[in-house]
Amino acid sequence: MLRTTALLAALAAPGAAVAQDLPTSPYLPLAMASDAASAALEACAAEGHNVSVAIVARDGNTKVLLNADNSGPHTVSSASGKAFTSAGLGRDTAGLAEFISGNTQNNGLRDMDARLVIQAGGLPIRIGGALVGGIGVGGAPSGAIDADCARVGLDAIGAE
Repeated sequence: MLRTTALLAALAAPGAAVAQDLPTSPYLPLAMASDAASAALEACAAEGHNVSVAIVARDGNTKVLLNADNSGPHTVSSASGKAFTSAGLGRDTAGLAEFISGNTQNNGLRDMDARLVIQAGGLPIRIGGALVGGIGVGGAPSGAIDADCARVGLDAIGAE
């Protein structure tokens, strides 16, 4: 009896270890990231703005980067930095800029990581309430327009 119990436990253990290795947290599928980036780029293009759009996963790694024909040379780094900032800090970049300007003791946030861009145009991507990434748009005449285009991208995939 003891031998049978030990054998059953040994056989069950590898299956339990495999089950524990499966991802349990939500993530941003590439297809959704691509759809969001395309929708944001198209929204800005419809208004005559040549922008870049970046989507990063929760870990800050780039999933999608699109830049419109004739977009400025700064737009890629701007969009990427805004997406990274939103994913990393879980906040929209316009709100973060206001938070810092209203609380000078938080100015150090600007220098926390060289990849941070704290200007309007970056939004966190939440699916089912979970932070799964960030979207950043750069190159429109204002950060508010960048943010509006980013919002279109989130709406296209049903993200919060």
